[in-house]
Amino acid sequence: MPRRHGEELESAILEAAWAELVEVGYAKLTMESVAARAGTSKPVIYRRWPGRPELVLAAWRRRVPREGDVPDTGSLRSDLLALLQRVVNRFDDTPRDVLAGLMTETFRDPEVFALLRKQIATTTRRPVIETLVDRAVRRGEIPPVELTPRAARLPLDLIRVEATFYHREITEKTITQIIDDVFLPLLRGLAD
Repeated sequence: MPRRHGEELESAILEAAWAELVEVGYAKLTMESVAARAGTSKPVIYRRWPGRPELVLAAWRRRVPREGDVPDTGSLRSDLLALLQRVVNRFDDTPRDVLAGLMTETFRDPEVFALLRKQIATTTRRPVIETLVDRAVRRGEIPPVELTPRAARLPLDLIRVEATFYHREITEKTITQIIDDVFLPLLRGLAD
């Protein structure tokens, strides 16, 4: 096998880490198994990620939809519903013990906690929510709104809370309630 470098090698390692997570779960994932699956060595992995939590966070982050992947259905409500459905699909694709394992690691290691918080902040997708709201304002669907960071995070924070803390299945009805009963009324209140 030709020697890989840079992005190609990193991609192979992150794909291997994700495949291991899906196959064996967070608790049984080892750097050895990821190295073997990626066709590399443990020292190569450790040069990029100091431990299992950092590697798992990097593999998870890689699966986040890109910023350019913003729903544009023609209405704010349907754009928001489409966005939240994508987020839920991402949760559904994440092995259940990954979040639990990472949460356990955060209690043991403040650096892992800081990484997890940073990751959650970057996956909050505030610019996407802002883009959807700005488009709605330009279309005349809603008046101009002062969208605070907390307000922009709200729909995705509610999805995370339902999934991770209450262990509830996120259904289409749940998504619709978050948009119709919480977020759209909030936007109307911010516009007043």
